[in-house]
Amino acid sequence: MAPATISYRMPPRWQDWVHVTKLDPDRRLPPGAIDEIATSGTDALMLSGTLNVTRENLAGLRSQVSAYGLPLVIEPAGPECALQDGIDLLFVPSVMNTTDVRWIVGTHHAWVLDGMRRAAGSAQAAIAWDRVVQEAYIVLNPDSAVGRVTRSVCDLSPESAAAYAAVADRYFCFPIVYVEYSGTYGDPAVVEAVRGAVDRAVLYYGGGIRTAAQAAEMARFADTVVVGNAVYEAGPSVLRATVRAAR
Repeated sequence: MAPATISYRMPPRWQDWVHVTKLDPDRRLPPGAIDEIATSGTDALMLSGTLNVTRENLAGLRSQVSAYGLPLVIEPAGPECALQDGIDLLFVPSVMNTTDVRWIVGTHHAWVLDGMRRAAGSAQAAIAWDRVVQEAYIVLNPDSAVGRVTRSVCDLSPESAAAYAAVADRYFCFPIVYVEYSGTYGDPAVVEAVRGAVDRAVLYYGGGIRTAAQAAEMARFADTVVVGNAVYEAGPSVLRATVRAAR
């Protein structure tokens, strides 16, 4: 019996996104918030989190946002959250500055191995590879959940962060290099240094953007800025200002 096929919408051109809104399945939004988010002008929605993310709460959030027609990305925290149905893309991270090899390739191996077993030995049948976009994460907030979970070395100089970016871009050929400050506003000098080291990859910045000025500052260097915590802390209305600034 042939393995079941997975249905997808046509993928958007993610390389052109300027502003992405990140939503955490473990956090609740007030009534009406998703309407405001969807009409803010953001280019895409990314469903992503580090702690307490399950297939159930991820699928629930996906159901809430899928009707709005925005490009929809899942960034899985682990193999169990790599949902493929009803989304446009899977952004799969590897952490460049981790001290635990699982976050570079180990969880990815587990994901593919599980897919092969479910699809009678065929990873191609289980994983829609044309929907997978690889991210090279550089995690820079030691107090963040992602920094602790991945055991990342976060006290990097601009030069050291740029070296990780060059390895990701020129050696491993990741299509995305993602500077992640996760909840705190980062150092523009670090992002500028990473910009100078990246040649082919799209440069993402995420972390602590709560104002239009911060979005504009990071958009000077990053191709795409990601806004997440501000949606929960200041409310979705802040997105409109950050969208305008990022553009």
